[in-house]
Amino acid sequence: MRAARLIKLVLLLQARPSMTGPELAQELEVSERTVARDVLSLSEAGVPVYADRGRSGGYRLIGGYRTRLTGLGRSEAEALFLSGVPSALREMGLADAASAARLKVSAALLPELRDAATGAAQRFHLDAPAWYQEPRTPALLPAVAGAVRDDRRITARYLRKDTEVERQLEPYGLVLKAGVWYLAARAQGDFRVYRVDRFTAVEVPDGGEDGAQGPTGGGGRFLRDEAFDLPAFWAERAAQFARSLLREEVVVRLSAHGVRRLPHVTERAAAEEAIDAARSGDGPDAQGRLTVRLAVESAEVAYAQLLGLGPEGEILHPPALRERFAAAARRTAALYA
Repeated sequence: MRAARLIKLVLLLQARPSMTGPELAQELEVSERTVARDVLSLSEAGVPVYADRGRSGGYRLIGGYRTRLTGLGRSEAEALFLSGVPSALREMGLADAASAARLKVSAALLPELRDAATGAAQRFHLDAPAWYQEPRTPALLPAVAGAVRDDRRITARYLRKDTEVERQLEPYGLVLKAGVWYLAARAQGDFRVYRVDRFTAVEVPDGGEDGAQGPTGGGGRFLRDEAFDLPAFWAERAAQFARSLLREEVVVRLSAHGVRRLPHVTERAAAEEAIDAARSGDGPDAQGRLTVRLAVESAEVAYAQLLGLGPEGEILHPPALRERFAAAARRTAALYA
């Protein structure tokens, strides 16, 4: 374990100009004192690790030192081949590049690890689209993906409800969610999310290949905000979107089995939040039933979802929804009379 940690420490410093003790401790999942001991061990072994003191100090490798400890183990090689989603790469126009990269990695592996690619592919597969949906690749996805890779601004026209609008966008990243592609882009200083299949036209300025950038980015390019974190941004926006759909509230009295079933018939996060709030409040009643206040998209959606609870859930509020459930229960009872 320690040998692997020392190798990882060297590779981290090789990939970055400098890292602080707390940064290395977080990456290596150890204490800062352990980092200091590891650095001392590396120095004694002849690895030129230098420590800068002071508030802006940190650890760095000196003299352009490069380690040759780049051999891959079997699990590492298999993980590398699993890191690309073939269908997503193909849709973005990167299938040839990904294939070439896999061939180069395979050629560099030890002979006994050459089967890592096929071994991983035969054991793990990602099927991104949701059930009962025919996946469709947006025609403009390759153009958008190219702009994302090159940090190039785009002029995009897209459908917003029944209106086509045009925007100047700085495309930061693409997300594939349940078979649907989304673009995270900055427009007028704010980060927003756009469905790629709603784009009707995308123009990418041809600014040459020199990559020169002025104060706001030259050659059609923009200066990327290095603090932007795509996974964190997407997680936050996805949570906001899910919450925005839940505009109404129903009150449900649940049996113990109904409590276990609720997250499976309605929005999981809302169900778990409602259950936790009820348990920390009054808790179960004398019959062991728990009354929860559940956020739902609408009464119509709540009716369709909560019917799945059957007799394990009783609607208390709103009255109109309770009566609708009562009528459904009477019709069901009549069927089995």
